[in-house]
Amino acid sequence: MIKSAVTIALVPQIKTGPWIFWEDLEEGMKKAQNLGFDGIELFTPSPELMEIEYLHELLEKYSLELAAVGTGAGKVLHGLTLTDPDPSIRQKAKAFIEGMIRFGAAFGAPAIIGSMQGHALPGNSRSQSLNWLKEALKELGALAASLNTFLIYEPLNRYETNLINRLTDGAALLKEGDAKGVKLLADLFHMNIEESDLAESIKENASKIGHIHFADSNRSPIGSGHTDMSPIAKVLKESGYSGFISAEAFPVPNPEEAAKMTIESFTRFFKD
Repeated sequence: MIKSAVTIALVPQIKTGPWIFWEDLEEGMKKAQNLGFDGIELFTPSPELMEIEYLHELLEKYSLELAAVGTGAGKVLHGLTLTDPDPSIRQKAKAFIEGMIRFGAAFGAPAIIGSMQGHALPGNSRSQSLNWLKEALKELGALAASLNTFLIYEPLNRYETNLINRLTDGAALLKEGDAKGVKLLADLFHMNIEESDLAESIKENASKIGHIHFADSNRSPIGSGHTDMSPIAKVLKESGYSGFISAEAFPVPNPEEAAKMTIESFTRFFKD
C-alpha cells in the first residue's frame, strides 16, 4: 500500500526550506492526522534532542507512522559531509548519520542522506569523492540492515551537488559500491530538473526506490507547478511501490493550505 506523509522540521536554521510544518511537533502531528496523512517525515537537529519514548507516545496518540528521518542538520548545523577532504570530518559525518539511523530504526523508519553527501570540492577529484561516498553508503547501509531498516540515498539536482543527479546514476553508484541495505529516494522536484522523463526514470529504477518526495516543479505542493503526475502515479502503482510519498515542499501559501493541497493530490492520484 502506498502511504502519505508530511514533513515536520524542528531545525530553525532551515526554516526557509521545503518543509510543510515547523517547530511545534505535536501541533504538526495533530494537523497531519486531521487531514488524513499516514505518517510524518521528521527533521530534527540531532537524534539526542528527541526522546524516543516521547515520539512513540505522540505517534500512537495521533495514529501516525514515522516515515523517515532527515540527516540534513549534520551539514546545516555542523558542516559535515561524507565527501569532505578532511578524514576527521568524514568520520564525524558518518557518526552523525549512524546516530540518525539508530534513532529511526527505533520506529522501523529509514534515515535519508541528501545534502550530507556533499560535493566534489576544488582540488579534489570527483572520482575520489564518489569513492568516499560509496564507501560510506556501504558501511551505513550495512548498519541500517542490521537494525532491520534501510538507508535512503537521494540524488540531488546539479545546483545542490556535482556528484549524483539522476536516479539511474544513483542506482549505478549503489551497485558499484555494493551498498546493500540502501534504497533510492525519487524526489520529483530534483527529477524535474535532471530527468528527461520522470515516469520512465522511475519505471527503470522502480526496484531500487524506497521513498518519494512529493513536490511540484516549483518545489511547491503538487498541483501548483507543471509536473504531470498521471504517468508518474501510473508507473508507481504498476511497479508495486509500497513506501511513503512524502510532501517535501514549500509551505505555500501557508502550511495548512500546503498540507491540504498535498493530501488532496495524494488522494486523487493514489487513492481514487
